[in-house]
Amino acid sequence: MTWRHKKQNVVARFSAEAEYRAMTHTTCELICIQSLFSEMGVIYNKPMVMYCDNWATMYITNNLVFYERTKHIKVKCHFIRDMVMTHRIVTSSVTSSCQLGDIFTKALSRKSFSILYSKLGMIDTYAPAWGRILE
Repeated sequence: MTWRHKKQNVVARFSAEAEYRAMTHTTCELICIQSLFSEMGVIYNKPMVMYCDNWATMYITNNLVFYERTKHIKVKCHFIRDMVMTHRIVTSSVTSSCQLGDIFTKALSRKSFSILYSKLGMIDTYAPAWGRILE
């Protein structure tokens, strides 16, 4: 799994467009990784799974009829739809409560922050040594 941050050179008109562009970049990376594995002799013929927590983006990706509302999105971004239609990529939804990246990008309640923090497996390096022994 890869994660990276890249400044977009265009302004998204709505959050689904930003998510759609991110999914397009991720699709490019997945195809490159699959190609690299293929060159190394590792053949994986199953569709690659990409998770998304934005229902509008999932709908745009999986529905050809939705195109009228997305004309302003560049054509190069629509190739993800082709990858989904040819079953090279499968999109799957994930709840926002399971999005580990939210800890870095959103203001969260203390409870949500604690849950995501614990999932990251981070430790407090400034905590006294005796506190770590008791855990």
